[in-house]
Amino acid sequence: MQRILSEMRKAIRHYNMIEDGDKIAVCLSGGKDSITMLMGLKQLQTYFDKDFEIVAISVNPGFEFFDVDFLQNICNKLEVPLIIEESHIKEIVFDIRKEKHPCSLCANIRRGILNSTAIREGCNKIALGHNEDDVLETFLMNLFLTGAFSTFGPSTYMDRSKITVIRPLIYIPEKEIRKFVKRENIPTMKKNCPMDGVSKREYMKDLLYKLSCDIPMVRANLLGVIKRNNIKGWHE
Repeated sequence: MQRILSEMRKAIRHYNMIEDGDKIAVCLSGGKDSITMLMGLKQLQTYFDKDFEIVAISVNPGFEFFDVDFLQNICNKLEVPLIIEESHIKEIVFDIRKEKHPCSLCANIRRGILNSTAIREGCNKIALGHNEDDVLETFLMNLFLTGAFSTFGPSTYMDRSKITVIRPLIYIPEKEIRKFVKRENIPTMKKNCPMDGVSKREYMKDLLYKLSCDIPMVRANLLGVIKRNNIKGWHE
């Protein structure tokens, strides 16, 4: 956990993600990234030089795999309050609209519910569990699919909702999180999304892996490009 905490702390300080008095809504999906992030933020509370509060928020998309008891057990062990927000994401996206490319709409609906819940609970920040792989995959997706030189930012203030979105795991490769969860025998929610293995993001994940095998410095080079061009608030 120390390596995870070190990289989280580095990202948080570098981009001034947490300030005194913050109340942070931690987006908890039940996957390895969100659980690791929640655990890390809970530990940082004990010795970080900023005084902040956390609350876990989970959006139930309506899939059968969503396990409320599993999430509640995690939060009970960490002594973090949990808020479950019900939704009709599955029904809207897959049953009614029958979207051929549902990931974007699903994410947008989930984001809207998360934002409104965070505001209702008096939070001024939302923490998302995007890791370093997510940063690079999003960069490749935008570059190849839309011709845009872009990815999401480490810390983004949203004018409309007055909420700041932070991503404390951006310096941690996915494989390190996977190793941590396996080593510590941390259970995760088993998911069965209809788009698993067939989305454009999965394609970019495979591409990034293949590139990394052939060009060992490709990850550092891509992240360097993002920082040098100050994309979405990234900087050296």
